Amino acid sequence: MKLSLGPLLYYWPRQKTLGFYAEAMTWPIDCVYLGEVVCGRRHELRADDWLRLAQEFIAAGKEVVFSSQALLESASDLANLRKLACADALLEANDLGAVRVAKQQRQAFVAGPHLNVYNGATLDWLAEQGAVRWIPPLEMNSAALSTLLAEKTCAIETELFAHGRIPLAFSARCFTARHYNLTKDSCEFRCLAHPDGLPVRTREGQDFLRINGTQTQSAACHSLWHSWQELGKVEYLRISPQGEYTAEIVCAFADRTAGKPPRTDFAAWNPEGIVNGYWRGKPGIEPANPSPGGVQLNNIIG
Repeated sequence: MKLSLGPLLYYWPRQKTLGFYAEAMTWPIDCVYLGEVVCGRRHELRADDWLRLAQEFIAAGKEVVFSSQALLESASDLANLRKLACADALLEANDLGAVRVAKQQRQAFVAGPHLNVYNGATLDWLAEQGAVRWIPPLEMNSAALSTLLAEKTCAIETELFAHGRIPLAFSARCFTARHYNLTKDSCEFRCLAHPDGLPVRTREGQDFLRINGTQTQSAACHSLWHSWQELGKVEYLRISPQGEYTAEIVCAFADRTAGKPPRTDFAAWNPEGIVNGYWRGKPGIEPANPSPGGVQLNNIIG
């Protein structure tokens, strides 16, 4: 089982972003996803910067995948995607337009979670287009995943979103700009002030969501940490970057993949709590626990 570092979903200042990835080169990860997924107006790092980072990660012995935006909205978005698609690395397609670009380049690709694959026939079709790995939809439970994998006929790797705030939805409208009574095209890049997104609470004060530009996320981190025995022989586990403790979380997962005792301070790195309801077929907001409810994938994936 390998570990991947998912694409950075937040908008951080350039130096913070470069410093984060400089540290990540020393972490026990096998694969890193680079590029902008959420918003084409985020320009602290541009295509050439991502390409340079990719070369540094490859020199450090890491596999590199370039992630596409979930919503390709402009000609410049498409031009940046094509530039990354020409590089010597896989492309994570989060939009069917990105699938087309990968096919035009005759490039193998990763079918991202935002392609919303819910049955084996769709996964087989994506494999015919060139997909060599896929990430299930983030709300898919373990039973549905087992059914899908039994339906498929293609040979393809599976990567699970193992830890991070779940991207729930995308919109052409920017929620962060709207919060500040700004338009999307004049947003003043307010996302830079929120390295883990902007919390949204109910009138009763309960954490409900996080808004992150054009994206809404879960308030708490989803994690499969408590469902370790159900994961079986999944090829990759994805850790999604967050403002704090990403290195500690990566190392904790690496210890578990190596068969070392689990770290007891895991919860302290996620003070907003940990949820995994979706994995157990329940509301996603339900707290994570090791109680029965998931389906073991040992005999399905491998």
